[in-house]
Amino acid sequence: MGKIYISMGLMSGTSLDGVDVSIIKSDGKREFSPIFDRYFEYDKKLIKRLLEIRQKLTNSEALNDHSQEVKDLEREVTLFHAKAVNETLKISKSDLDLIGFHGQTIFHDSKKRITKQLGDGNLLSQLTKKKVIYNFRQNDLDNGGQGAPLTPIFHNVLANILSEKYKIDFPINILNIGGIANVTTTVDWKNLWHSQNIYAYDIGPGNCLIDEWIRKNSKEKYDKEGLIAKSGKIDKLILNQALDNFKINSNYAVSLDINDFDIFFAKGLSLENGAATITDFTARLIADGINFVNKITNSNKNKWMICGGGRKNKFLLERIRNNFENLDFDPIDKYEVGGDFVESQAFAFLAIRSLKGMPISFPTTTRNNKFLTGGVLVKNF
Repeated sequence: MGKIYISMGLMSGTSLDGVDVSIIKSDGKREFSPIFDRYFEYDKKLIKRLLEIRQKLTNSEALNDHSQEVKDLEREVTLFHAKAVNETLKISKSDLDLIGFHGQTIFHDSKKRITKQLGDGNLLSQLTKKKVIYNFRQNDLDNGGQGAPLTPIFHNVLANILSEKYKIDFPINILNIGGIANVTTTVDWKNLWHSQNIYAYDIGPGNCLIDEWIRKNSKEKYDKEGLIAKSGKIDKLILNQALDNFKINSNYAVSLDINDFDIFFAKGLSLENGAATITDFTARLIADGINFVNKITNSNKNKWMICGGGRKNKFLLERIRNNFENLDFDPIDKYEVGGDFVESQAFAFLAIRSLKGMPISFPTTTRNNKFLTGGVLVKNF
């Protein structure tokens, strides 16, 4: 066993609603245990500014056009993260070795190898008096990768721990329904450290279209438990046209961004019917991704563990299940894992691997050309 580190992970996802904070103990390899998790919600003014800047950044040129606004917002987001860190440390009283700071993604174009996460690692280190690792994606992009997804190595470690604890047989797949839906196919310990066994895929929208529809057509921020969608009627004509018009890479080899999708196809529908139709559209694409994984793993006995905010949308899960006769498909919380904090725990884990120079991305996850570490270490105190 290598040195055990106490690491904090900070994750703010594409829902733009706040920051997940997790503290873990790990050696960056097989040893892992959670210590503390907490969520900090952005205030309404910050959410509004983040939504506005993301809408402006329709292409990479727009990053330059709005550079001062991006810079100002980056400082504000970093100050919010610093406050979250310091409040968490007061409560948890943990003696941190380092912080993994993902930042707030506002633009990601895997084809052009450009990504932008709001987050100033130097400022965060200064304000928290801790070592910080940030800018996790750039090294992968610089070496032919797509910069995402980065969580598969952590998903694999988590799956092995749960397999041992609950006597669950492989294959085990972890489906994260965040803004984007992505899948990691996991393998047991003896096969884990061979790169060709670590696979991950972005398979379609997760919460992004549903959230956008709800925000634009109501005073709510999201469809709690899918109740709005459940009260509506799926417009099958519009749904089928949307599915016919949407094309995704047949082998799911492309990293996706929320700008790859829009809700225009539901224009003119009522709040409830639009929510129902968009939710079923999302479910159908996720089901297609599940079928793809079942096919390549040559197994209909895959165990599916779901994390991310989308696992709370009961109507979405119901519509996904509707595409299968039999699907072993449960929120990861069933196994005493906080499904809201898998990503923040992952970046705490990735920070340790980065500190030790260990790989965090692989040819079969981000489609780069070799095992790669990533992240920039700063100590500014």
